[in-house]
Amino acid sequence: MPIDETREFIPLNIAVLTVSDTRSAEDDKSGDVLAERIVQAGHKVAARRIVPDDKELIRAALKSWIASHDVDAVISTGGTGLTGRDVTPEAFRSVYDKEIDGFSVLFHRVSFEKIGTSTIQSRATAGVAGGTYLFALPGSPGACKDGWDEILVHQLDYRFRPCNFVEIMPRLEEHKLRK
Repeated sequence: MPIDETREFIPLNIAVLTVSDTRSAEDDKSGDVLAERIVQAGHKVAARRIVPDDKELIRAALKSWIASHDVDAVISTGGTGLTGRDVTPEAFRSVYDKEIDGFSVLFHRVSFEKIGTSTIQSRATAGVAGGTYLFALPGSPGACKDGWDEILVHQLDYRFRPCNFVEIMPRLEEHKLRK
């Protein structure tokens, strides 16, 4: 899909959330992948945090960023699998105003091309809450690369055609204007 060079790039403030019981700032490879790609694309890493696989701690991080005027989008890595500790999708869905169903579908299509049927073990999800985009990717660096390189780099670029998430940002909360 083409980039419309007549449109000016709009940098976004994107928070990166790593969900893991075992990662630290020193070995957060997936968080590093996302942060590097965000900056390379011209956006700003507005915040970065690591939280354990705990639904309430994930929710708290999301809610603080949703309430912040300094965060346009949140991208998380980790906790989207099937084990008992994987609760990222549940935490994300509990704060959504609207789910972006197509994100999961498209992520699985991209992932299938790389890892085949193993993609079925991911519960990648996306939505919007309080005018903030929320994207939950699996915890592997490869999945983060795929999610960013194949989907998010385009949808978070105002110049991407025929449409993108950035151009509809001003309308995400228009329901609050209705009487």
